[in-house]
Amino acid sequence: MSRTDVRAGTSASPAAAPTAAPTAGTPLDRVLVVTILGSVMAVLDMTIVNVALRSLSEAFLAPLETIQWTATAYTLALAAVIPTAAWAMGRIGARRTYLTALLLFTLGSLLAALAWDAGSLIAFRAVQGLGGGLLMPVGMTMVMRAADPARMGRAMALGGLPVLVGPVLGPTLGGWLVDVASWHWIFLVNLPLGMVALVLAGRLLRPDAPRAGAPAPCLDVPGLLMLSPGLALLLYGLARGGEGGPAAGGFTAPGALLPAAAGVLLVAGFVRRALTAREPLLDLRLLRDRTFAAGIGTLALFACGYFGSMLLGPVYWQAARGFSAGTAGLLAAPIGIAVGGTMQIAARRVDTSSPRRLVPAGAALAAFGMGLSALQTGVEGVAVWRVVGAALVMGVGAGMVMMPTMTTASRNLPKERMAAASTALSITSQLGASVGTALCSVVLGAAGTDPAGFRITYAVAAALPALALVPALFLPGRRP
Repeated sequence: MSRTDVRAGTSASPAAAPTAAPTAGTPLDRVLVVTILGSVMAVLDMTIVNVALRSLSEAFLAPLETIQWTATAYTLALAAVIPTAAWAMGRIGARRTYLTALLLFTLGSLLAALAWDAGSLIAFRAVQGLGGGLLMPVGMTMVMRAADPARMGRAMALGGLPVLVGPVLGPTLGGWLVDVASWHWIFLVNLPLGMVALVLAGRLLRPDAPRAGAPAPCLDVPGLLMLSPGLALLLYGLARGGEGGPAAGGFTAPGALLPAAAGVLLVAGFVRRALTAREPLLDLRLLRDRTFAAGIGTLALFACGYFGSMLLGPVYWQAARGFSAGTAGLLAAPIGIAVGGTMQIAARRVDTSSPRRLVPAGAALAAFGMGLSALQTGVEGVAVWRVVGAALVMGVGAGMVMMPTMTTASRNLPKERMAAASTALSITSQLGASVGTALCSVVLGAAGTDPAGFRITYAVAAALPALALVPALFLPGRRP
């Protein structure tokens, strides 16, 4: 670890750096231990809940459309709280903000396990979302601050390990817990992880509270009142539009169109304010940096197609092939291994190779894999290995794009702008995933859950990573 690493990972006085015991590891190592554990908890929770939706519907005697709001409420809470991450870190420090996020997520898990009906479960999932929405941007900011630019890719690769663990372990663990115990355990499993993460965060993360006498950052209240409700309304409208398909009116139904339109107007108003305010909630002036703007554009389009396609696999295996939820989860595990394994290699390679070669190649490979998925799922009774093989190609491409793009976009930004950058990247990824999921849901509802329907929907999803090639070609062409 270079001296730059030590300086970047320490927000306290310079004299505090040598006091750490050698066995405690470098500041970057300590940050990675805490953030990886917190991210594993959040990713596991999302994948476990998705597998258990049908069991929750039966337990609460509620229609599946209602129970699906346990996932939507979590997403809406994420959208509402992510924009406050940079301000919270500036106000109370990244360490305290991360501890607060862990506490909220763990408390929300306990409350969700104690839910007595669908309404209470949805409300407690929103509490979880408030904590989960801060874990990603705050954790990413701490990693960015602790890593020097030359090792940013390695650090982001290790921080992305939950992407490997979650999709592999989550569906299998969730199905097993529901089968052998009860739905309560899909939330109770977070409690020991949350307690361990809280203890480690308290012991390993160095205090970084603002210096005494330093001016406290001001919260852009008008911006917050536009961006957070705007994102929440936009995601709500997208979720409603994707619920019943064309039969329910889709995006043109008033219940979907009005909130989505209101969300777009509020977000547009926020953009206008963010470009003129002295201390905006989210610093959109970062987009003046060509590399950061290219990274945001690539991430938005790619996340939209990739996460949208993730909806299709479980539906295909269960609706078109008649497999159980447990079998569908096992068939998804190789894809998680492909994404996570490739990401570990690619995120390190981006430290020494040209991002303009690596990321576009990954986007093209992912689009090709989705195109193969369209061809394979469109054949009646096609061999299972052919469908899984096409998805593996897509997974390899995804591993070459997501984390390397985030690393490249933020590598050369000043340390004081890392919080704003990680917040913008988190919002872009979350919004892209939500838009892509709603889009694929609507297309699949219109095309039908037969082979022809999956062929059309996968083809639509494949067009989005193909479009991501355009901004990816504006990424730096030189090695870091």
